[in-house]
Amino acid sequence: MIDGAFFREIQSNCWDAQTRLTECDACGVHVQVLSTVPVMFSYWARASHAHDLAQFLNDHLAGVIADPRCRGRFSGLGTVPLQDTGLAVRELERCVNELALPGVQIGTNVNGRNLSDPSLFPFFEAAADLGAAVFVHPWDMLGKERMAKYWMPWLVGMPAETALAICAVIFGGVLERLPSLRIAFAHGGGSFPFTLGRIEHGFRERPDLCAVDNPGHPRAYLDRIYLDSLVHDPHALRFLVGLMGAERIALGSDYPFPLGERCPGELIESLPDLTLQQRQRLLAGTALEFLGSRGPRPPTVVSS
Repeated sequence: MIDGAFFREIQSNCWDAQTRLTECDACGVHVQVLSTVPVMFSYWARASHAHDLAQFLNDHLAGVIADPRCRGRFSGLGTVPLQDTGLAVRELERCVNELALPGVQIGTNVNGRNLSDPSLFPFFEAAADLGAAVFVHPWDMLGKERMAKYWMPWLVGMPAETALAICAVIFGGVLERLPSLRIAFAHGGGSFPFTLGRIEHGFRERPDLCAVDNPGHPRAYLDRIYLDSLVHDPHALRFLVGLMGAERIALGSDYPFPLGERCPGELIESLPDLTLQQRQRLLAGTALEFLGSRGPRPPTVVSS
């Protein structure tokens, strides 16, 4: 429920770890990275209240991961109250240093502030210093007032929102200033990979508009970001691998929601032209690299 209105009916796989393990086993998933659903970011709330909620959610997440019944099958990304950068940094430090989480998940904007906003830079700086992974998921999509029908916010708004977030960290100089930052974007980077030609053409033709905060060419940062593989189309995934390389693409599932892949890894396995090394990177290796030393140990089997 949101503000007393029905939003979505969810099943027990949203909150029950044993149900998740059963469904993971059915699809051959060895390790799943847990995170809160984006509607729980609560950036709209009073900062102290959002901080309290983030602590509750992160404590619960860490408890599920540590539960002996889960047998090391889960890792996790916490959440932070980004409407207050100081509190966000404090909770990020707690997630990494006390809860042993490999990083956090954040939204593509914070109450309309893009990720290039100077007020958010100390958070990214802290993430880089801590070696924390940052996973960016679209939420509060731009233009939603024109997308009331046909599920358009999820079908059109989310890809555009993610492309905007990637452009923000590139053009805003976040990646240039923080070369050690590990940052990943959901849903194959949204529409960004497929509009990169337009983006770089605009950068070349109008540097007076595009290069005002960072002179670096957009394509130069492709090896500085990670994307997930959730693009729903074999041609799109093949294009993504050609553009980014398998070492920058991690298995994404969007589990357990309707726009997710019913059996994670099926799209990857459907591409016969992938080499064994590419397949291993897509199914496990890239995710393990993104999560870093605090992430799960590599599984003994890497195919799904």
